[in-house]
Amino acid sequence: MSGRDRSSALKERLAYEAARIMIEQGLSDFDRARRKAAERTGILDRRNWPSNEAVHEAVLTQRRLFLNSSQTRATRDLRTEAIEAMRVFDAFAPRLVGAVLTGTADPQMGVELFLFADRPEDVLFALMDQQIPWQEGERTFRYPGGLRCAHPVFRFMAGDIPFELAILPWRAQRHPPLDPITERPQRGATRDEVARMLDEPDSAYRFEIGK
Repeated sequence: MSGRDRSSALKERLAYEAARIMIEQGLSDFDRARRKAAERTGILDRRNWPSNEAVHEAVLTQRRLFLNSSQTRATRDLRTEAIEAMRVFDAFAPRLVGAVLTGTADPQMGVELFLFADRPEDVLFALMDQQIPWQEGERTFRYPGGLRCAHPVFRFMAGDIPFELAILPWRAQRHPPLDPITERPQRGATRDEVARMLDEPDSAYRFEIGK
């Protein structure tokens, strides 16, 4: 086996193990899952570590193979909840992003939405109008060209499902942050697009990565 083939085989093995860890332990942090997988397999040379996208592909494959019916139900339920929240925050052009969009989430991971507002307090007022208790935080997003920007986030529970609202400026609709998995602009899905996914469940991942 050539060096290139051996490296490819090691990356594939590590991607599979990292994906298994993410599913079993409910992890969403790719790097943490990769490190755990490296410790288990003894593949410590980072040159043989798979990309986020390769691990994500392995997660999707394993969920389809082993969690098919339950994962489909969970994904459908979470997307339905996402649509309801998007109706509430319709004034902020909501976009569904993250694991619920790609079909790899479970209820504990919750729903991630991008909302667009030049004044984050406008979203805060909307939460108050709906009498939704929230927690405020901040997340740093990467943009093309190496730019990093911190944006406010509001978190709340809808029943047992966690929601995270990331508040981005309106200009970010045209120039969104990079997806941490694909390294491409994270456009997300509109409410109408999510509704169509409920009728076409296999379309979500192709939509997210632009296939």
